[in-house]
Amino acid sequence: MNRWFLQDQASGLRKMAQQKQKMVKVIAVTGGKGGVGKTNVSINLAASLAQKGQKVLVLDGDLGLANVDVLLGLRVKYNLSHVLSGERTLQEVLVEGPEGVFIVPAASGTQEMVELTPAQHAGLIRAFSELEQEFDVLIVDTAAGISEMVLSYSRAAQEVMVVVCDEPTSITDAYALIKILSREHGVFRFRIVANMVRSLREGMELFAKLSKVTDRFLDVALELVATVPFDENVRQAVRKQRVVVEAYPRAPASIAYQGLANKVLSWPTPDNPGGHLEFFVERLVRRNMYGEAVGE
Repeated sequence: MNRWFLQDQASGLRKMAQQKQKMVKVIAVTGGKGGVGKTNVSINLAASLAQKGQKVLVLDGDLGLANVDVLLGLRVKYNLSHVLSGERTLQEVLVEGPEGVFIVPAASGTQEMVELTPAQHAGLIRAFSELEQEFDVLIVDTAAGISEMVLSYSRAAQEVMVVVCDEPTSITDAYALIKILSREHGVFRFRIVANMVRSLREGMELFAKLSKVTDRFLDVALELVATVPFDENVRQAVRKQRVVVEAYPRAPASIAYQGLANKVLSWPTPDNPGGHLEFFVERLVRRNMYGEAVGE
């Protein structure tokens, strides 16, 4: 498979996207380091949006160390590795989670999933273009760190949501991620979630710490979109393998997630094919393979 074949396929997907008209908000939830609660933010935001009538798809972006299905207690028989091998369609591996959210499960402990071939990349594009359902929002729960795949997901999405907690390494790693995305990949707007904070004031101070260093060294726009409190109910929900917004809807963390969902709903829906599901994957794959989008 060569570059020109992928360009032809990309052109075909572009026409398909233009015909469908249904645009999708694509949000990459990332954080730089592990342990900041990124996956909890992803699935609770997804469930909160679904409660408000949105059709939501969550893509487990940690292709080699998947954990979304485990966190939700879902029984997954097939995952993306079966789609790429041709054993199953993407439609067949979708798993329904809380509040009607659909999950695209990734493989766990599979090194091959983080080293996809060009043919597998093309297959991934095709799989998304053939998806039967229409969705309003796609949330991508990225892996930890600043790997090429994390960067690819982030620059292919329309919105980059960075989750931080009040730890020096969290702030340092979040800054490193923002720096790379802004200086090397042209991403200039970042939505910040202050997670597991003990008060609104602590969340605002955490945001101020991050903003201080970005304002000094980077040309980016940061917006604090949520302060999610440290809440024992979240831990209890995790033990039950449920989302806190469903298990404990009146918990402080649940109220914060509902507020975050309202903000996401206020963000404009894209008015061009760049927001369509297959376009998200097309942009992701082409950038990942060539370092920049081709055929644009």
